[in-house]
Amino acid sequence: MQEILAGQQIGWPILTVVTFLPLVGALLVWAVRDAALAWRIGLATVAADFLASLPLFFVFEPDSAAMQFVERYPWIPSLGIGYHLGVDGISLLFVVLTTMLGLLIVIYSQGVIVDRVRGYLMALFALQTTMLGVFVSLDLVLFFLFWELMLIPSYFMIKLWGGEGRDNASIKYVLYTLLGSVLMLVGIVVLYLQHYRFASVHGLSPALSFDLLDLLRTPMSLDVQILIFVFLFFGFAFKTPLVPFHTWMPDALHAGPIAMSVILAGIKLGTFGFVRFSLPLLPDASRAVLPVMMVIALIGITYGAYIALIQTDFRRLLAYSSISHLGYVALGIFALTYQGIQGGIIQMINLGITTAGLFFFAGFLWTRRLTLTIAEFGGLAKGMPLLATFLLIIVLSSIGLPGTNGFIGEFLILFGAFKAHWIYGAIGVLGVILGAAYLLWFYERAIFGKVTKPENERLPDLNARELAVALPLVALIFWIGLYPSPFLHRINGSVEALHARLHPTTATAGVGTGLAEATAVPASAFEEAR
Repeated sequence: MQEILAGQQIGWPILTVVTFLPLVGALLVWAVRDAALAWRIGLATVAADFLASLPLFFVFEPDSAAMQFVERYPWIPSLGIGYHLGVDGISLLFVVLTTMLGLLIVIYSQGVIVDRVRGYLMALFALQTTMLGVFVSLDLVLFFLFWELMLIPSYFMIKLWGGEGRDNASIKYVLYTLLGSVLMLVGIVVLYLQHYRFASVHGLSPALSFDLLDLLRTPMSLDVQILIFVFLFFGFAFKTPLVPFHTWMPDALHAGPIAMSVILAGIKLGTFGFVRFSLPLLPDASRAVLPVMMVIALIGITYGAYIALIQTDFRRLLAYSSISHLGYVALGIFALTYQGIQGGIIQMINLGITTAGLFFFAGFLWTRRLTLTIAEFGGLAKGMPLLATFLLIIVLSSIGLPGTNGFIGEFLILFGAFKAHWIYGAIGVLGVILGAAYLLWFYERAIFGKVTKPENERLPDLNARELAVALPLVALIFWIGLYPSPFLHRINGSVEALHARLHPTTATAGVGTGLAEATAVPASAFEEAR
C-alpha cells in the first residue's frame, strides 16, 4: 500500500498533534484550581484540536486509497511494534467528527456540569485522545492500547457524572467491553504469529510485525481466517454493539452523562474496527460469514426498532434506536458490495451527527424538566419554536428524509443490501418504516401534543449556548444531504481498494494503488501458509 508521509504532505506531525492535544489540555486543567479557568482552558483545547484537524479534510487527496499524513517511528523493534499513524478515506472523517463532537460536548457541558469540573474535563479529554488514537493507529498493538485505555475515562464518566443506575451501568460497560477486548487480543496474537510463520518461511523482513500494512501481505487459509475473524468479531461486536451483545448499551446511555451518551452512540468505534481490520485482513472469512453477519444485522435493525417503539423514556428510546441504526451500518458493511461499504462508512458519520444531536436535545429537555419520561412532555412547540424546529430537522435526518444526510447513507446501504440479496434489502426497508414510526410518535407526543403539564407552558426556548451546539449539526445534516460529493470523494478510493481486496476476481482496473496492492504475494504462498 502506498503511503504519503506527513512531512511531505503538510510539513508537521498533524496526527500526533491532533491525537495528543486533548491530553495536553487535560494536564493544563489538572494544574489549575479555578473551575471557570478550567472551562476556558477546556474550550480552548477542543477548539484548537478541531481547528488542527481541519487540514486533514482539506489537504487530503480525494479518491486516493493511500495512507496519508503518515508518521512512522520504531517503538519496540524487537517485538515488531512501532509508532505508526496514518489516515485514509476510511478513517479520515472519523477523526474530524471526533474533534468536532469534542468541541460541542464542552460547549454543552458548560451549562450542565457544576461538580468536579476539572475531573470531568480531564476524563473527557483523555477519552478523546484514546478515541482519536484508535482511528489513526496502523500498528495493532498501538491500536489495542488506545482501545483498552478508553475504558478508564469511560468508566469514571459514567460512574461519577451519571444519574440513576450509574453504578450498575459503569460496571456492566467495563465488563462487557473488557471481555470483548480479551478475545480480540487473542485474534491479534494469532494474526501476528501467522505473519511470523509466513515471513520466516519466505525470508521476508520484518518477520515480527504488528503493522497493518505488513499483516495485509500475510496469506492465510480460510480456516485460520475464520478463527481470527471470530476473535476480532467479539471485540468489535461488544463495542458496537451488535445484538445479542448489546445489553450494556441501554443502561450506559440512560445512566451516563449526556456527553458519554453522545460519545458512545455518536462515535462508531466497533463498526469502524470491522471495516479497518476484519474486512481487509480477512477477506475470505468475510465472504464466508456474510450470511451470518447479515442475519445478525437484520435482527439488530428490527429488534432495536421494535423495542424503541415501546419505550416510555426518551433516552432509552434513543438507545434502542442506536442499536437499530448500527444494524443498518453492519448491513451495509457486510453486504460486501461497493455501495454497501460506502453507505456503511458515510452512515457512521451521519449517525455521529444525528444521534449526537438527538442526545444533545435530550439534554436540553432534561435541564428544563429534570425528566425524560415522554408522557411528561407535550405541546412544547408553542413555547419553544426553535427547539421544535431544530429537533424536527434532526428527527427527519434520523428517519432518512431526502435532502438530509440520513437519506444518503440509507440509500447506499439498502442499494448494497439489495445487490447482495433482495431479502436483505426487503427486511432492511421494514426497519426504515419502524424507525420512522417510533421517532415520529415521540415527536408528535412531546412537541405537537396537547399541553398536559403546567410546567411545559413556561419552558424557555434554546439559548445561545444551545444554539451553538445545534446549528453546526443542522448545517452538516443539510450539507451532506444536499451535496455529499466532498465526503464521498474522500472515501471512494479506500472503498474501491477494500472492495477489490474482498472480490479480487472482479477488481476494477486502477484500484491497485491501495489495499488491493497488499495482496501481491506469490500464489504458492497461499498453499504454504496452510
